[in-house]
Amino acid sequence: MDPELINDCVHCGFCLPTCPTYVLWGEEMDSPRGRIHLMRQHVEGTPLTDEMAGHFDACLGCMACVTACPSGVRYDRLIEQTRAEVEREHVREPGDRALRELVFQLFPYPRRLRAMRLPLRLSAGLRRRIAPRLERINPSLAAMADLAPESAGRPRLPRRVRAIGRRRAVVGMLTGCVQGEFFPQVNAATARVLAMEGCEVVIPPSQGCCGALSLHSGRPEQAGRFARRTVAAFERAGVDTVVVNAAGCGSTMKEYAEILDGEWAERARAIRTVDLAEYLVELGPVARRHPLPLTVAYHDACHLAHAQGVRSQPRALLTAIPGLELREIAESAICCGSAGTYNLFQPEAARELGERKAERVLATGADLLVSANPGCTMQITSAIRRAGTAPIRVAHTAQVLDASLRGTERIA
Repeated sequence: MDPELINDCVHCGFCLPTCPTYVLWGEEMDSPRGRIHLMRQHVEGTPLTDEMAGHFDACLGCMACVTACPSGVRYDRLIEQTRAEVEREHVREPGDRALRELVFQLFPYPRRLRAMRLPLRLSAGLRRRIAPRLERINPSLAAMADLAPESAGRPRLPRRVRAIGRRRAVVGMLTGCVQGEFFPQVNAATARVLAMEGCEVVIPPSQGCCGALSLHSGRPEQAGRFARRTVAAFERAGVDTVVVNAAGCGSTMKEYAEILDGEWAERARAIRTVDLAEYLVELGPVARRHPLPLTVAYHDACHLAHAQGVRSQPRALLTAIPGLELREIAESAICCGSAGTYNLFQPEAARELGERKAERVLATGADLLVSANPGCTMQITSAIRRAGTAPIRVAHTAQVLDASLRGTERIA
């Protein structure tokens, strides 16, 4: 924990109404300034107690407070450092340790996730019958079963997708772990959209996890290994720009130069990471947009809006589609409760935030919810399903653009 970063906080309270856990519970120690107060206590010699660790664990790391802070406090860096300290010093209960080990030996590894797709699909089909029993046994396992997305086809991606028409750029594309295994259709749509906008898309076959889940959960060594492998994969592919369609991955990759040392930091700086919506707006459109008669509610993923500052670009892309009406969601800055692994480690708080978000999404009356992060998609879909009302379809920005560019109303 960096004392200089801690001292930047003047405890003004501007962060309070933006913090999801403070909004839920109204507890000072579950606000950013309250947690910074605890960090200061620990730096000054107070041992890391179970209660203190609990307040740090309860933070979603959504970074809404970073956006709201007038003093420029780097709470994002502070909570990353603090979580690493918690993992080093805090002795967790055996069940908690086992759950965390399961998650971090599964989710960052695409092949292992692939092997889990069938059991997760079965649990998705049985969720209504098994959820109450599983909830009593282990709320985190119940959350995992409830979040599992419905079965989808698995389109195969080539290693290179040629530009359609005049080639305007050559870019790499991150496929990700959760995105690649649970939402491969989003990656396929992303590659098609980039190609239709004149980009040659290079997709390295051995990418793996970018390190986001590990970094945001106090495992910097594991995150560093994944980051170095990702940098090396795109170096071998010969690209210096990487387009990312998952908010959490994009925000982490943009921080590679901060989390890596020496030569690897320099190598990371040589590769530019850019969000898909950010890149498409920067590039400018050439492909024709066909009408889509839809009302769309756009969800701001925290690691896109707060961490990367990408808010206007997805909205600009969507509103440029003829016939599409964009509707704003109330409390758009409040996290949906996904936050990487938060909905697995803090299922009760995540469930409450998910239901709050679902209520506001449904209030828009939109035909379609658009999200730019796989965790958000699973979290909000799950909460809408539990609400028991008329379901609303959920898609990625890339899928909506893909349908418009191809001239079909079928969003695939």
